[in-house]
Amino acid sequence: MTRQASTAAALLAVAALAAACVTPIGVTRTDTQTAYRELTRSALATGERSAESDWVLRRNGLAERFDSDPAATLMALRGDGTALDLDRLFALAELSFVYAEQVGAPEHYLAAAVYAYAFLLERKGTIGMALDPRMRLAADLYNLGVSQGLSAVQPRPAGDLADAAARASALGAREVVLADRTLPLPWGTLQVQSVPDEFLWSGYRLTRFFSLSEFKIRGIRNRYRQAGIGVPLAAELTPDGSGPTAKAARRRMPPNGKVAVTVLVRFEDVRRGLADGHLRARLELYPADQATTVEIDGHPVPLELDPTATLAYALEGASVWATELGAFLSGDFRLNRDRLVMMRPYRPGRIPVVLIHGTASSPARWGEMYNELSNDVVLRDRVQFWVFTYVTSNPILESASELRQALTDVVKELDPDGRDPALRRMILIGHSQGGLLARLMISESGSRFWDNASSVPLAEIETSPPMRARLQRAMFFEPLPTVSRVIFIATPHRGSFRVSSLVQSLIRRLVSLPVTLVKDVNDVYRLNAGRFRSIVANGVPTAVDNMNPDGRFVQTLAACPMAATVPKHSIIAVLGDGPVTGKTDGVVAYESAQLDGVASEKIVRSTHSTQGEPDTILEVRRILREHVRGDRP
Repeated sequence: MTRQASTAAALLAVAALAAACVTPIGVTRTDTQTAYRELTRSALATGERSAESDWVLRRNGLAERFDSDPAATLMALRGDGTALDLDRLFALAELSFVYAEQVGAPEHYLAAAVYAYAFLLERKGTIGMALDPRMRLAADLYNLGVSQGLSAVQPRPAGDLADAAARASALGAREVVLADRTLPLPWGTLQVQSVPDEFLWSGYRLTRFFSLSEFKIRGIRNRYRQAGIGVPLAAELTPDGSGPTAKAARRRMPPNGKVAVTVLVRFEDVRRGLADGHLRARLELYPADQATTVEIDGHPVPLELDPTATLAYALEGASVWATELGAFLSGDFRLNRDRLVMMRPYRPGRIPVVLIHGTASSPARWGEMYNELSNDVVLRDRVQFWVFTYVTSNPILESASELRQALTDVVKELDPDGRDPALRRMILIGHSQGGLLARLMISESGSRFWDNASSVPLAEIETSPPMRARLQRAMFFEPLPTVSRVIFIATPHRGSFRVSSLVQSLIRRLVSLPVTLVKDVNDVYRLNAGRFRSIVANGVPTAVDNMNPDGRFVQTLAACPMAATVPKHSIIAVLGDGPVTGKTDGVVAYESAQLDGVASEKIVRSTHSTQGEPDTILEVRRILREHVRGDRP
């Protein structure tokens, strides 16, 4: 064999060996996660454009050009806007968003929303619609495109961060401006118009709107969302109207509250607008408590909802946290005029669930439970949540009389003619001291509490008519006919073992009771010398005094019969494993929280602050579901 022939043979052998190892076209094995990441990569998930957008760029010879000149590439891909098929619409939506993220240009965010809307509008009618991964991505591109495209430039916070706008800015919340205006697009204009009446909500006007899509939630286990179309926002409230109807509508709403809403930008004749560059759109606003779906092109479509984010945002830095210590140390602490507050506007036919917090606590401590129960598929359209707040160091009888008055008044206000039977199926849920207040709503006290204070009937006491009425309210209790079920959570029915004479003495030095209450009681005592027992001479008791296991109050309360027709449930927290006898939750002993004759008793292994624990919430949910079904234990 010649040298040339030998060399040629060697080259052929090498080529054959190479061909056997790696062919120009073939496959390489990878793991499941890597393969799935490649399938699901997108501008939103990974910061890279999706495979579907890459297809369109490569088919049109624009892949390299997009990397070097994205603006020109987008215009070339759009053409004159008249022949955009579904593939091109989707690619334009994602690539416009990619470019908007690079340059921060609102007009390109809006362009992404327009293209995505057009894609969603036409990609329907087949089973493939639900299976096409571009559908969900297109909805997200629309939602984020609208949110970013309508956002205002946020200044650095200045001044008092207690101001809602300053807090939002400090948190980095983007304000979304929902106003009539004309906005630029990369290839034309967008004229946006709103419906003013849609910005009214329960005597308020929804005024400022903040996007919370970039925020992580803390302090709440589950973030409940509904996937759909539209931008979920937290809306601030401004009182609207001074007439009696408007005032009544907002009377019991929480001050400085936030409302979960979704904004939909409905583009009109989007195909024509893409072609001629003149787009019109209508801003539609949907409060989450009023709508969960919207009709688009004759089809019901779910709205994007994010109620948990709004709840957490409303509680971030909220003034309600300051009431926990403030309303314990000072009997004259200024609480909201209406102690009974509704989490949402009153809805006829929904059963009220009243949450009553404990000592040195606040309604904010119900946040975890409220988030779970208000998003429960069975309960959310059957119940409405109200919260009661009070000065937790005041005498328990005084706070209970305020609760009874609040419950009585709200039923008269909402349903003076008695047409809503749901208001007569009210459920009270009380934690710790709140459970004692709830118990008094279903108790028949007779003259027991008054007899502890005086040896003569109240009618024979010398005092002013207002003070006599106050004593009557605070000393005499009958079951409220509107309360049909009570849930006690870690309630010290026989007092708290933590309350000793030392603790009582310390609390009395730290706590100041209401000045007018102390003065009025002292005046009555002086006017009726010899008619009061020695216990009154010690002064007005605090709530902590009332929870002394050896005190007269808990012994008298235990002797008051509760309404037999009202189901009662006990949720008792204990620490440690094994038998519950002799155990405590750190504040209340099992033997104090335990009640005979209850419809159910649930033991949860938890500290005293158990209202946010999963086992406690599951038991409350079970009971509420039983109640809305009309079951009797």
